Amino acid sequence: MARNKYDIDEQLETPFDFGHLKRSFVYIKKYRGKMIAALCISITAAIAGLAGPLLTQQALDKSIPEGNYGQLALLAGLLLFFTAVSTALGNIRSRIMTVVGQNIIFDIREDLFAHLQKLPFTYYDDRPHGKILIRVINYVNSVSDMLSNGIINFIMEILNMVFILIFMLIVDVRLTLVAVSGLPLFIALIFAIKKRQRKAWQDVSNKSSNMNAYLQENIVGARITQVFTREEENAGIYDRLNHKYRKSWMRAVRFTHLVWPTTDNISTLVRAAMFAVGLLVLDPVTVSLGTLAAMTGYASRFWQPIMNLSNIMNNFINNIAYLERIFETLDEPVTVSDKEDAHELGEITGQVSFKDVTFGYEDGINVIEDISFDVKAGESIALVGPTGAGKSTIVSLISRFYNLKKGSITMDGEDISDVTLHSLRTQMGIMLQDSFIFSGTIMDNIRYSKLDATDEEVKRAAATVCADQFIRDMQDGYYTEVNERGSKLSGGEKQLISFARTLLSDPKILVLDEATSSIDAKTEALLQKGISELLKGRTSFIIAHRLSTIRNCDRIMYIDDKGIKECGSHDELMSKRGAYYELYTSQSA
Repeated sequence: MARNKYDIDEQLETPFDFGHLKRSFVYIKKYRGKMIAALCISITAAIAGLAGPLLTQQALDKSIPEGNYGQLALLAGLLLFFTAVSTALGNIRSRIMTVVGQNIIFDIREDLFAHLQKLPFTYYDDRPHGKILIRVINYVNSVSDMLSNGIINFIMEILNMVFILIFMLIVDVRLTLVAVSGLPLFIALIFAIKKRQRKAWQDVSNKSSNMNAYLQENIVGARITQVFTREEENAGIYDRLNHKYRKSWMRAVRFTHLVWPTTDNISTLVRAAMFAVGLLVLDPVTVSLGTLAAMTGYASRFWQPIMNLSNIMNNFINNIAYLERIFETLDEPVTVSDKEDAHELGEITGQVSFKDVTFGYEDGINVIEDISFDVKAGESIALVGPTGAGKSTIVSLISRFYNLKKGSITMDGEDISDVTLHSLRTQMGIMLQDSFIFSGTIMDNIRYSKLDATDEEVKRAAATVCADQFIRDMQDGYYTEVNERGSKLSGGEKQLISFARTLLSDPKILVLDEATSSIDAKTEALLQKGISELLKGRTSFIIAHRLSTIRNCDRIMYIDDKGIKECGSHDELMSKRGAYYELYTSQSA
């Protein structure tokens, strides 16, 4: 699929939808008390900060001309006091909103992570993991400031404009009209810039997402890169992605840097016009030096919230697209989930039945069609056949990792779609082809399947699969720290640890998907003894390309052409001289 490529841009070009902002209030309302307090503090700080020009006017027009130095000292003290109050309240407000912003980040990430844990395998099959990560990390960081400081700042900048306008009107109505005369020009220029600026920053987000996806892919595949000496080619691809990111960033920054000079130039022109009007046109008696100083001071402050509002709106427009991607992830349907009336699956014996089961990963393309078979409790079933025939698909459906297109699967007579996933999967032990090792100790990795297992239970499981000796030989034994994906372990060691993890859960049904593919012949011979003991009394499904490992299974199913081509014991299938016979003899030759 196209969306599963690192170099395909995500479509972030969406209209400014206040619906996404409204939906985000579920995260904001939890902290509305602190946000209201921060708003009140901000209003108080703003009013205190606006006292400065009035005090300056009083000093220039009265205290200095009259030589009233006591009053001048008082005005200076008041100016210092109001400045200190404004600064202190600003710091308090900043601390409150930092806490609120971090709490919002925490809440959104908690919800995202919890939802990602429930999403079906198909979600992860369809997109690069790097593009999922950027939503959880970068996009959440971006919108958290918008949802906390952005909303408060938006309200505050509007109030600042109102407060400044009131103070300006108190000082001089005529010069106030001059101060606001630049607004039409400013609005026209900003509208000309903003649309291009928004598209430019969306392009930056796309290029960052692409680069992040490729970087994550190459970190995971670093060994393959070096095995096939792809370093130069991969560096070239990353260089191109990096260049595209830099180019998009520089283009976006150019648009962003047009806003401040535009505002500053208009503000400067307006203040120059105020001086010209005040000194050349209006009555010099009514327009004193103090009045001009106060009005130009207020005019300078009046244009600051206008510029800030412009930036805030631009931030809103850009981050609404990010917010949409976050909600898109949260809205991603959990297609494999418990029904509303799902019930707990009681302790099972392990009887499994497929009835007319059809399934495909993509619409219109079925992997298996109308498969039916019954497995008795305690039976061992081997699945063999060519690559891509559907062997792993069958065992994945038993675990209900995917929903069926048609048919039903029952366990001890219970349709698995009618029971809770937790009660189903806790009675199954599944070892997939990918022996994933988590960062932590070996003890932690084995105990992953049963958190309340004792150290002795962990060691017994390891001993059963012949992992105990090599673990004890390591520097810290079972408490040896291993890296993510077990980079310091051999493929066979990772599989043995994964095997021990699976066995520790003491499952009623055991699924082994190529469980011994990375284990040497000597270890495999020892392991088979442990597996034979373990399989007694348990239903098991075993996928293996080395047919010598499944000769003793109760039944062997040869999967091909979307169905079961042959079924029987090893001896029965060999006597038929069919597909299984040909496969077995080709390996024995």
